[in-house]
Amino acid sequence: MADEGVVLRAPGEVALEEIVVDAPGPGEVRVRIEATGVCHTDLHVIEEDGWGHELPVLLGHEGAGTVEDVGEGVDTIARGDRVVIGWKTACGACATCLRGEPRHCKRPAVAPGRLHRENGEVLTPVLRTGTFATRTVVPAIGVAKVPRELRVEQACLVGCAVATGVMSAIETAKVWPGARVAVIGCGAVGLSVIQGARIAEAGEIRAIDVDERKLEQARRFGATEVGEGPVDFAFDVVGRRATFELALSLLASGGTAVLVGLSPAGERAEIGLPELFARRARILVSHGGDHLPTDFPRLAEWALQGKLDLAHMVTRTAPLDGWWEAFDAMRNGDVIRTVLTP
Repeated sequence: MADEGVVLRAPGEVALEEIVVDAPGPGEVRVRIEATGVCHTDLHVIEEDGWGHELPVLLGHEGAGTVEDVGEGVDTIARGDRVVIGWKTACGACATCLRGEPRHCKRPAVAPGRLHRENGEVLTPVLRTGTFATRTVVPAIGVAKVPRELRVEQACLVGCAVATGVMSAIETAKVWPGARVAVIGCGAVGLSVIQGARIAEAGEIRAIDVDERKLEQARRFGATEVGEGPVDFAFDVVGRRATFELALSLLASGGTAVLVGLSPAGERAEIGLPELFARRARILVSHGGDHLPTDFPRLAEWALQGKLDLAHMVTRTAPLDGWWEAFDAMRNGDVIRTVLTP
């Protein structure tokens, strides 16, 4: 049976088509994709004409599945392992890694040239993963083994939304016990920030969203309040001028604003410098929660222990050819997550 993938062929031109998936090279693994979440980042890639990826692009970056084959030199992962695929890795050799900050590495590993269209064109996988497909090839360092006891449609969310949100609270911001937290934008990533703040034992977690349905969901995932109020940490999971300026306005003295959401090209915000100075405020950027694949087993274990609710984040599943309806459902706010099951 031929492999399939959802491909952005040219600006505005997306289709499910047959693809060719090569054997893995040295240091690489081939994964049979069993579940992949539909994340707003992939819609961002479509709307931004590739978002810096060279066309044609194989969409998808939030995937889990089973390792089918391993390349030369791979001894950390074996055939048959259930893995979550990560789009953030650390090269171990750049200046950032060498100074002990692998979470900020700017040279993540890639498996170039392993994915093709039928006409031979090389496909660029979104964020080096390409999970809207039946199979993909990725660096072995970019996958982490997780227990099969965790349902695969839940496990895949760990690869992006959950790691981004939970680790934004725990790793990027380092929310402390008793802290006051606000989360602006309560989609899948925002709900994961809420869960991360709850795990960090925040004393107050405020959910802010224009959609009443999302506020109800936020309460179920750990929000203690709805609406604005002074906080120690304000997470902007939307990435627009209004939401970022709101995050800054909510900060109490010594507070921290954390930009999590992806902004469209050209987006700007205004910052009152005297006010920022007077509040002794900090501004942080969360790049995917500064996570690494080594965080995935811990997140999976929290889910199995009941500390992290992944089951209720999966609103619906759909076959791979249901990708466009999944984007529509996400745009309309009808789902927390749709998971495609290639």
